[in-house]
Amino acid sequence: MESGKEEKKEEAEEEELSVEWKFEEEEVPSWRKQLTIRAFGVSFLLSVMFCVIVMKLDLTTGIIPSLNVSAGLLGFFFVKTWTKVIAKSGLLRQPFTRQENTVVQTCVVASSGIAFSGGFGSYLLGMSQRIAQQSEHTKDVFHYKNPALGWMIGFLFVVSFLGLFSVVPLRKIMIIDFKLTYPTGTATAHLINCFHTPEGAKIAKKQLRELGKFFSFSILWGFFQWFFTAGKDCGFASFPTFGLKAYKYKFYFDFSTTYVGVGMICPHIVNVSVLVGGILSGGIMWPLIENKKGDWYPADISPSSLQGLQGYKVFIGISMILGDGLYNFFKVLSQTLPCLFFKFHERNANMQIPVVENPSPSIKAQSYDDQRRTQLFLNDRIPNWLTIGGYVTIATISTATLPHIFHYLKWYHIIVIYTFAPTIAFCKAFGSGLTDWSLAPTYGKLAIFTIGVMMNIVSSASDLMQDFKTGHLTLASPRSMFVSQIIGTAMGCVISPCVFWIFYKAFPHLGNPTSEYPAPFATVYYNMAKLGVEGFSALPKNCLKLCYAFFAAAILINLIRDCLGKKRSWFIPLPIAMAIPFYSGPDFAIDMCVGSLILYTWQKVNKAKADAFGPAVASGLICGDGMWTLPSSVLALAGVKPPICMKFISRATNRKVDKFLEP
Repeated sequence: MESGKEEKKEEAEEEELSVEWKFEEEEVPSWRKQLTIRAFGVSFLLSVMFCVIVMKLDLTTGIIPSLNVSAGLLGFFFVKTWTKVIAKSGLLRQPFTRQENTVVQTCVVASSGIAFSGGFGSYLLGMSQRIAQQSEHTKDVFHYKNPALGWMIGFLFVVSFLGLFSVVPLRKIMIIDFKLTYPTGTATAHLINCFHTPEGAKIAKKQLRELGKFFSFSILWGFFQWFFTAGKDCGFASFPTFGLKAYKYKFYFDFSTTYVGVGMICPHIVNVSVLVGGILSGGIMWPLIENKKGDWYPADISPSSLQGLQGYKVFIGISMILGDGLYNFFKVLSQTLPCLFFKFHERNANMQIPVVENPSPSIKAQSYDDQRRTQLFLNDRIPNWLTIGGYVTIATISTATLPHIFHYLKWYHIIVIYTFAPTIAFCKAFGSGLTDWSLAPTYGKLAIFTIGVMMNIVSSASDLMQDFKTGHLTLASPRSMFVSQIIGTAMGCVISPCVFWIFYKAFPHLGNPTSEYPAPFATVYYNMAKLGVEGFSALPKNCLKLCYAFFAAAILINLIRDCLGKKRSWFIPLPIAMAIPFYSGPDFAIDMCVGSLILYTWQKVNKAKADAFGPAVASGLICGDGMWTLPSSVLALAGVKPPICMKFISRATNRKVDKFLEP
């Protein structure tokens, strides 16, 4: 009797631990049935929304948080609503499954990823006349290429698919043999699996309620703020929270719900690091360098000239980014190569799951889940001839096309890039599987011009492998993942340039450091290319010494962080995050820290509720403010101006205004 009870208890524990036992009675649809019209219809709508959000973030600070959770949650909500409406009419033929949910999430992330890796806030805009004119003597040295909808769409189509074909043959090695974790892909899979259980569906409804509530608040708040922005430096976004002197150096809270939401998603150390960088630059360095006006740089020089204070802001920021990028590049390489050797050795030594006498329920459950997932993952194979042939075909078309888009780029440059790209894409995908670090922008900065191709390849390669991991854990077919990634990428190649074009036409000062959309990385990429051509003669006085110092400081800070370890390095700032406000200012850092403070307080009061609903609240704030950007851009294009200018001036200036207006 007792042995029977123990067996039943073990079976109950095993079922509780196993994810796939919960879905055992649920039939897994074929890969074709996972690719539904409703899934791609919802994906298209969400792709437009997420492309607007990513574009706004890319053109303001360049900090893009992970939106996978938002994509999975909203995909679940829209398709679930769709199926409920159809079910009431009696026309529902196929229920909504977690595999279809995975297809939606994959498609949306692939599409919105192009808004970042496409270079609209960095290298494509960096080649424009707007960015080039911020530097003196530009017309004598550089040619520029202004954005145009036609060539941008064509460029993205010939470079964005290469990364997908470059790593597909390695999917089994990465996920089954090496068992890489891919933290983002695993977390997304866990979320989707939870949504499709009865308990998870209840939580998802509550999360969606919170998301909808803060989405509505955010979009209405953006609409309300618009009425007070009739002129330059008008509105709540120019509220001098800490006084007019601090406002001059961009120390103020600009009431942006986007960056409050970003602060709730980003780790606390990122938010604090950005604020530390803002205090170091805007609070200490720039006032000191301004006192050297007339000595270090001419007193009558234009504020936007790189021979003045602006040059120190840009190049010191670049030196920190390069120092951090190079350190992490070699760090990941040094970790990747030994780990890769170990994984290959482990794979060759033992390919079987070890047999354990009297295994615990957790081992049994894990083995059952692994066996079922591996079996389905390997069933729908993607032929190697298709992926290799696809890579060669697209590379050939791209080699013939790119020199016509960029006349100074030769065909042999492209061949060299495409020869090494699969290796770099593999390293990026493998590194993401270990740590979730994204070094795609680092490869871009190191390659200077070839970023347009290299950044797209390495980004799409690691994104696809993350999606394969999600699909592996939700029993979605690799074929459906690959097809949805291709369709999502194709959507992004059209949607992202169109969204950027709206921003570019609606805001004539886009890319200017003092504008609403300064696009800081566009200037960074342009000036890195400028340095490569002109050398250090382009730098203002003593700027090179400061660049050396901050380059070394970025490496030293990273070394200290690694020496202290994860548990003790929580108080050491991140150099890459510190570098961003050096150019763009600390205003968004204050917003992010407010978001971080809200989440921190919420976690202290009720950690379980904060962990469950924090991402939903943050997503609502980001999505609402992001969606308001689209109608505000349309209003700007149509020439509709806000009716009121709310401006803040000093008491002395106010006296002069009153005296001037006296009858």
